[in-house]
Amino acid sequence: MSHAAVADTHDHDHDHKPKGFVKRWLMTTNHKDIGTLYLIFALTMFILGGAMAMIIRLELFQPGLQFVQPDFFNQLTTMHALIMVFGAVMPAFVGFANWMIPIMIGAPDMALPRMNNWSFWILPFAFTMLASTFFMDGGAPAAGWTLYPPLVLQGGQNLAFAVFAIHMLGISSIMGAINVIATIMNMRAPNMGYLKMPLFVWTWLITAFLLIAVMPVFAGAVTMLLTDHYFGTTFFNAAGGGDPVLFQHIFWFFGHPEVYIMILPSFGIISEIIPTFARKPLFGYVSMVYATAGIAFLSFIVWAHHMFSVGMPLGGELFFMYATFLISIPTGVKVFNWVSTMWKGAMTFETPMLWAIAFIILFTIGGFSGLMLAIAPADFQYHDTYFVVAHFHYVLVTGAVFAIIGGAYYWLPKWSGNMYSERLGKIHFWWSTISVNVLFFPQHFLGLAGMPRRIPDYSTQFAEFNMWSSIGGFAFGLAQIFFIVIVWRTVKGKGTTKATSRVWEGAKGLEWFIPSPAPHHTFQDGAPVNDEHLAHVSSH
Repeated sequence: MSHAAVADTHDHDHDHKPKGFVKRWLMTTNHKDIGTLYLIFALTMFILGGAMAMIIRLELFQPGLQFVQPDFFNQLTTMHALIMVFGAVMPAFVGFANWMIPIMIGAPDMALPRMNNWSFWILPFAFTMLASTFFMDGGAPAAGWTLYPPLVLQGGQNLAFAVFAIHMLGISSIMGAINVIATIMNMRAPNMGYLKMPLFVWTWLITAFLLIAVMPVFAGAVTMLLTDHYFGTTFFNAAGGGDPVLFQHIFWFFGHPEVYIMILPSFGIISEIIPTFARKPLFGYVSMVYATAGIAFLSFIVWAHHMFSVGMPLGGELFFMYATFLISIPTGVKVFNWVSTMWKGAMTFETPMLWAIAFIILFTIGGFSGLMLAIAPADFQYHDTYFVVAHFHYVLVTGAVFAIIGGAYYWLPKWSGNMYSERLGKIHFWWSTISVNVLFFPQHFLGLAGMPRRIPDYSTQFAEFNMWSSIGGFAFGLAQIFFIVIVWRTVKGKGTTKATSRVWEGAKGLEWFIPSPAPHHTFQDGAPVNDEHLAHVSSH
């Protein structure tokens, strides 16, 4: 079917957007508008969380207490993490899901549009409540993002507000996940079988099941904290027969799958970008689907590798060590398949492809340091040092955040109808990639030398690497302001060209057969899908 034929499958009268700000944005049930709201919200939180990181790196620029008090420093580290995880990375992926999944599977909208609206509008209130703790007696929570007792129970009234905010975030996530599952299972176009879906859709389907499984576990853990603090229970109080390590088990049973909730959609985005610019179908499509499912399953049996130093029995340490090694195998399959897709492809290096290649290289570095941390006897040395900080930032910044930015460049012309400036995009890429390595790579050496994490001051032996890390951090932060300028210019059409319907020459899949910008209502009754639209999976 030609581009024009698919473009004509929607009624042009159907493209009328609601008039007025309130109807268009507050009351919207349109998946594209809700996707846009999620992405704007995520970008806002990314800047807020990034500003906190800048204060942290400013304090650590030199030894000695410079700018903030230790207690406020600990509040910043806790809130930076909560905001980046639940405010920036996860909502960004939900934004991508809302925008792209219906278009990719030929559905007219998400399955539960009113719930979709509600799941977004919970978020600003939840984060307002979380941020309000900064202004309370005793300040914001200051117990690390893991909220470990007994430390977190020594906070004042901030605990109740933080717990309630976390409950609201969890409700939002679960509703979003139910919506994704219902949409993918019930609203695919007639010819769109499960093994014909784009890999981004597959990764989100699996992620949605993870969300439904683990968010209630986190809710249970923080509720137990709440009752310990206010109602005299002793779940985690050793004096009353409880056990603080119990909290760690419950938290990480949520926390480890949570890490994969933040990386599986990245894998989906990268699996869309690489075949497009290599001009080849994705190598080993079916094995990629199975690898994603394998990662999701194994993520439930590795949680205590975060807890090697709590005094586990030797059998437990061995089990969690070997299980963690096991989870690296399906991840390795993915990296192998991406590299094989590029092998002998007719590659070009537009901005999204640069981000995708950097993702593969830098995410793999994060994976290797993760394998080092998985070795239980070695982990006694690494645990709670800056080596761990370096590891998870390589996974979540050069992993999840790089994939989000790459996906934004990839689909922005489809969303806005305008091409971004390739020159500015490449400047942003190189600026970010160089600075992010200056920021996080020295932290491996700081950790190996014994610098603990979450401290506002340190001895002079760590001074030089901390200075380099801070310089890299300021440069990386500045680069993201540049990114916002690029996005703004593109959306407004300043100095840009109009995008065609098939924005990228090698692009396959349904979204490249509709006009750019994508009409407000894409398909009325589902899209007619044929083999040309499914060429991205033809290799199997």
